[in-house]
Amino acid sequence: MVNQELAQDKDVKEKILEAARKLFAGKGFEGTSVRQICDEAGVALALVSYHFGGKDKLLYALFEPLNEHFAKLSFHLEEPVEALKQFIRGFVAYRYENEELIHILQQEMMMQSPRLQMLSNAYYPSWEHLRAILEAGKRQGALHYESIVHAVHFVMGAVIFSRQIPFLEPVFSDLPPVEDDATQAAEHIIRLVLHGLHSR
Repeated sequence: MVNQELAQDKDVKEKILEAARKLFAGKGFEGTSVRQICDEAGVALALVSYHFGGKDKLLYALFEPLNEHFAKLSFHLEEPVEALKQFIRGFVAYRYENEELIHILQQEMMMQSPRLQMLSNAYYPSWEHLRAILEAGKRQGALHYESIVHAVHFVMGAVIFSRQIPFLEPVFSDLPPVEDDATQAAEHIIRLVLHGLHSR
């Protein structure tokens, strides 16, 4: 009986998380109400508070897998260029597999949301890995940049915005369509980033 109740609770939590991910990505955090989330999930209104403690904490719960994913990664800093390639390929693959989640993060960053501080534990592991890789590359003379702050933002901007953005499509209307593929996108970004960091 206890196991059945735990399974039901897990199922309800997953439904709420799935609904929140979809609605936050489509309408934004501010444009989504708890009632809309519960309607989408097909659950009672009180269950968001019961399972997550409110909408803000529900948002954070969505990003816990991002934290866990990057916190458990390790990179060989003895070969910083290869580590940087591995980081870019991994982040772009994660970005393509978790499109809605990264879209929510983009929105929060662009708005300089007051929730960014709360979300910091979720995305800091990836930024810390990148900083360590870039600093190792500079120490070894393999990567070149003037400011670690600008270098980290340059690379993260490239990988976070790695997918094609529909509203920019008219800019490229004179070109043949480009296949939106994670592997190809990662390799393009690697070449651009390494060129920008003057990797030999």
